[in-house]
Parts: sequence; C-alpha cells; structure tokens
Amino acid sequence: MMKLTKGQMEAEISTRIIQFEKEHMGRGPTEAKTFLLEDMILVRLKNVLTPAEHQLAKTQEGKGLIKQVRVQLFENSRAILEDLITAVTGASVVSIHSDISTTTGERVIVFILNMHVKEIIGDK
Repeated sequence: MMKLTKGQMEAEISTRIIQFEKEHMGRGPTEAKTFLLEDMILVRLKNVLTPAEHQLAKTQEGKGLIKQVRVQLFENSRAILEDLITAVTGASVVSIHSDISTTTGERVIVFILNMHVKEIIGDK
C-alpha cells in the first residue's frame, strides 16, 4: 500500500464515506470534510437527510423517529465503516461515535484509532 499524505488520506476517507452513505443510508451528503487529529478521525457530513426525513423533522416525534432509524442503520453498518477506515489508514478502529442533527441535516462521525495519526502517515 502506497503511503498517503495527511491531506490525501482525509480526501480518500471523505470520498469513501460519501459512497458508504449513498449505498447504505440511501442518500449521500452534499459535502464531506475529514480531519485527522491525534488518534481520531472526525468526519463532518452536510445535507444527509432525505426529502422524506426533512418532512418528518417538522415535528418532535418525527425528529425522534429519524434519530432512532439512523442510529439503527448506523449500528448495523459498523463493521463496514471499520473496514473502510482500516483499508485507508492501516489502523484498527477502537470505537465509533456518531450523531445526526435533524435541524441542520448534518452528521458527525468520530473514529477512535489504535494508533496516532503521526504513526500512520510516517511523521516524526
């Protein structure tokens, strides 16, 4: 596997997460930004809600349903996400944390890795 720079790795993760969202969540975000920080990867996705979810989000009950369904879909796909991150970084995923805003339509995903980003990209 060719060593990627930090920026290349961030871009590759963003691309793969967009593809994951399209294939497994039914809709891809309009924008994804990835940040490698110490032993974490932070991914911010914009505009992930479907048109139907936008309609549901107009009520408190609908917002709760969106979160409930999205959490379940995300939990069912954890292994896929772990494999995706390992394929790009070579590091194992220790844990994954995520939340979605029914107000802004953004999702944030945080991956905790078993090694520091400096080790992954070869910085001293």
